[in-house]
Amino acid sequence: MDLFEYISVLTSIIIGLGIAHLLRGVARLIQHPGRHRTWWVHLVWVGYMFFQMTFWWWWEFNLNTLDLWHFEDYLFVLLYAVVLYLCCALLFPEELGEYDSWESYMMSRRGWFFGLMALTNLIDIYDTWLKGAEHFERAGTAYIILTVTTFSGFAAAAITTNRTYHKVFVLAGFAYQVYWALSFIGTLV
Repeated sequence: MDLFEYISVLTSIIIGLGIAHLLRGVARLIQHPGRHRTWWVHLVWVGYMFFQMTFWWWWEFNLNTLDLWHFEDYLFVLLYAVVLYLCCALLFPEELGEYDSWESYMMSRRGWFFGLMALTNLIDIYDTWLKGAEHFERAGTAYIILTVTTFSGFAAAAITTNRTYHKVFVLAGFAYQVYWALSFIGTLV
């Protein structure tokens, strides 16, 4: 086992736990459909995070090209996986408690969820750079523009209670995730 494989085992476990958390949450919604009113925006964010987790795991394979791993790079990759896991955990808390719906829960936790999502955009810049200058250059100006735009969108979602904004933002974000994923079918670059 080389160093990359060794490191990727722990990050894969964290990402796997996040995906399991999402799947367990969806299963609970199916098992107890009337317990709390669902909100389609919440469900789309669940789908978004599922895509985010699976594609993060896929794209991290590009780190196998690193010849030299520093401990801070290892900690950085772990931090990235942990932040993604926390986003999944926020989508499905253990108990909704005093909240009568997923909408009221999501709106009350929007600062945390969207704040962490904004943080993933900043973290991704270093992650892209870590994969090599050539990889970063291939991402191009469009990557930087998209990252800044997405960061701004998440920051606004963390602040605003405007339901229309949340509906449009989640649809645009998920549509882009699907488009982006399908545009790289069959590639790893």
